[in-house]
Amino acid sequence: MADRDGIRPPDSADKSLGEIVNEISEKASLLVREEVELAKTEVQTKAKRLGKAAGVGAAAGIFALLALYMFLFAVGFLFVDIFNWESIWPGFLLGMLLFLVLGAVAGFLAYRFFQQSTPPKPELAIEEAKETRRAIEEVRR
Repeated sequence: MADRDGIRPPDSADKSLGEIVNEISEKASLLVREEVELAKTEVQTKAKRLGKAAGVGAAAGIFALLALYMFLFAVGFLFVDIFNWESIWPGFLLGMLLFLVLGAVAGFLAYRFFQQSTPPKPELAIEEAKETRRAIEEVRR
């Protein structure tokens, strides 16, 4: 179909079947590449966040460990004062037992939290791919 000046409009409906199939193939390929890129970006973003959280958590753990070290001395001396013991070692032994119990409880809770966590996966990209598949299947019908 020609325009008034004899030039065919660029996006006319008079495309050949081969051109249409080629265009659909290119667009489907582009769509798949974009879905893969979305998944990569999403996983990278989540991995960076996990890395930052791990770094800050490690720093917090070091400071907490140093504070715990000082607290252990205080607890040992507290037990010596409370029970009026002559020697310091029973106070440190009682403190050690107390913290072993607390450590076991914390370890159990950490184990349960790790079991409940899920690995990072590109949930948005997966959902988008499902929506795209549904849309393509509807067009085919």
